[in-house]
Amino acid sequence: MLVKTYGSAVYGVNAQIITVEVNIDKGVGYQLVGMPDLAIKESAHRISAALKNCGYKMPGKKITVNMAPADLRKEGSAYDLTIAMGILAASEQIKYSSLEKYLIMGELSLDGSLQPVKGVLPIAIQAREDGFKGFFLPIQNAKEAAIVNNLEVYGISHISEIINFFDKKVDLKPVILNTREEFNKNCNHYPYDFSEVKGQENIKRALEIAAAGGHNVLLIGPPGSGKTMLAKRIPSILPPLTLSEALETTKIHSVAGKLGQESSLMTTRPYRNPHHTISSVALVGGGSYPQPGEISLSHNGVLFLDELPEFNRQVLEVMRQPLEDRVVTISRAKFTLTYPASFMLIASMNPSPSGYFPNDPKNTSSLTEMQRYMNKISGPLLDRIDIHIEVSPVPFDNLSDKRKGEPSEKIRKRVIEARNIQTFRYKENSYLHYNAQMGPKELDKYCALDEKSTQLIKNAIEKLGLSARAYDRILRVSRTIADLDKSENINSNHIAEAIQYRSLDREGWGT
Repeated sequence: MLVKTYGSAVYGVNAQIITVEVNIDKGVGYQLVGMPDLAIKESAHRISAALKNCGYKMPGKKITVNMAPADLRKEGSAYDLTIAMGILAASEQIKYSSLEKYLIMGELSLDGSLQPVKGVLPIAIQAREDGFKGFFLPIQNAKEAAIVNNLEVYGISHISEIINFFDKKVDLKPVILNTREEFNKNCNHYPYDFSEVKGQENIKRALEIAAAGGHNVLLIGPPGSGKTMLAKRIPSILPPLTLSEALETTKIHSVAGKLGQESSLMTTRPYRNPHHTISSVALVGGGSYPQPGEISLSHNGVLFLDELPEFNRQVLEVMRQPLEDRVVTISRAKFTLTYPASFMLIASMNPSPSGYFPNDPKNTSSLTEMQRYMNKISGPLLDRIDIHIEVSPVPFDNLSDKRKGEPSEKIRKRVIEARNIQTFRYKENSYLHYNAQMGPKELDKYCALDEKSTQLIKNAIEKLGLSARAYDRILRVSRTIADLDKSENINSNHIAEAIQYRSLDREGWGT
């Protein structure tokens, strides 16, 4: 007898429905076809034990399981429940009149209980688009799938629950989730706040500019000056996620299996801080069975690279294209996957190998060592970082001051106002959302300078040793500073402030 059940496979951040055909005929044996991986091939042992421990059995006949489309590779143990229900229906151990109306996914334990699976959100979205009535999945993933409306989501903890549902012995209630309420309840919850930062007003100002224009930042300072502490607080001043951004971000984390079991929707901007020993595949994504990397997990949020020169140079260079295109494309012989990667890069570094250049007696690095240290970061990568800011140690008087600093909430209000100005400015450009994305055409149109400003930037390039590549970056940052001032035109004050955020272009840094 032939029965069809339905599961799903995730490719990139999108899902595709998989039809599981189970045929039971005369003979003996178990044949699984349709390009399954090893985890799926092992499912026969899990299914057999689970059914036996629940009072059912594997038929002693020839069982053929086909996973269509057969030319796509299927991975993981999430098809256990899909196959098990097909076997029970094909052997007429359960009723199956409405089985084809539901998507079924879940990993079976030997006692019949269910383990959570990855990629539930894109699967639920695809199930709704393909007209399925409901979705059966492990109870740990139910809240995540319930984000999708117009789809009945049933979270179950044991295979007996879904068997009893189709046998009409129990009436399961679908999981209901108010997505907007869930989103609005937690969208402003951040563990760190700028009110906890003592001193460093000039650095906070630079980070406010970076957040307002979406600019990448490099913090340069000795150990203990507060670089990491400041970076951790940047998400708290970025504009809140929109609901569409939250769904997009949640899909990526769901596919990677990084979404907590208690979480249904990511409501705050992600903050990722990989160690400097990370490989290029882990950073950008890929592998034998491609998965999102750290830059995709940072999508719509912040990627913080602490001790930037300690990263392998080859690892850093693979970021150059994603920083420009804001997507990562992973190509294999039979398929190509694209992951979104629109993130704000925050990097930190010491000014020298010893960490204490230029005027501290602890500095023991030779000029050759310093040159080698600075050259670990290539010019093309620095070219994609708009703001270079020197972080000085905090004086004792500031550290001992009991007064609170300006809270993140106030800074965020100014950032949101500046972003709203940019949204209105670029409303006719679908690919432009904030100032850091401006190209030569937009710079000519929106960054016109008066004579005084032009002379100022010319003098800076000639007298301060600023490189030619700094010119566009200065204009972008100046445009953001003007937006924060609610100024339609860029004036000399905005240019002067932007110039000081190009530390590594100055003579003496060895770049």
